[in-house]
Amino acid sequence: MTTPTRKDLIAVSPTGPELTEKARGLAAWLGLPLYHPDDPAPLLLLTLTPARLELRQTGKGAEGPLFVDFGGGAIDYRRRQTTRRKEAIARAAGLKGGATPSVLDLTAGLGMDSFILASLGCTVQMVERSAVVAALLADGMARASEEPALAAIMAHLHLRVGESLEILRAWQRERPEVVYLDPMYPHRGKSALVKKEMRLIRLLVGDDEDSDELLRAALGVATRRVVVKRPRLAPPLPGPEANFTSRGKNSRFDVYLV
Repeated sequence: MTTPTRKDLIAVSPTGPELTEKARGLAAWLGLPLYHPDDPAPLLLLTLTPARLELRQTGKGAEGPLFVDFGGGAIDYRRRQTTRRKEAIARAAGLKGGATPSVLDLTAGLGMDSFILASLGCTVQMVERSAVVAALLADGMARASEEPALAAIMAHLHLRVGESLEILRAWQRERPEVVYLDPMYPHRGKSALVKKEMRLIRLLVGDDEDSDELLRAALGVATRRVVVKRPRLAPPLPGPEANFTSRGKNSRFDVYLV
């Protein structure tokens, strides 16, 4: 199987001529080509629309667009219904009583877990190694910041693009109380349980091969605990044994106390 080049994998595309200059600037910032309709279509298009930034798959069997929307759908319902007692991630992060620990999310992805922690009062620094995924997340954050019901939550979220392991090893800032990891689990096959979001992001970034190194480095930076999200039946990360586990419906959170 031939591995696609970056040009074959993804390009930036505007949906109308009025967005061409903005798309050109985004492409230059990301180091990606600007797609022209006469060109062969890459596997993915980072598409600029008047309303939002979307990641679209091309070709036969392509699924719907991927975008970040904190103000609608399942994540908004979860925000409105959630409590510290209901959320396994809140229990794992130590949100007891009125505690709102500072959190460093080293695998931000589309920001959903960080958003839930921020909605419960935590200040969350997010790190995302893929500039394309970070662009989708930043776009969703910007739109959410304009919604009165979400503006206060978004003020608790901060995004940084970079390699988490390098950032941990060079850490000079105030240490976070909680470090959170949700490494990309190497699913095999085409299980329906592998969500569209994960399939598309995996095309961009692959699996997280340095998860055990991240765990060890995170234990040297967190002041209270490290929380690792895993599929419910997945093995724990290599390294020290977790102190306890908080279980959700499809996932679990392994907690390592510092």
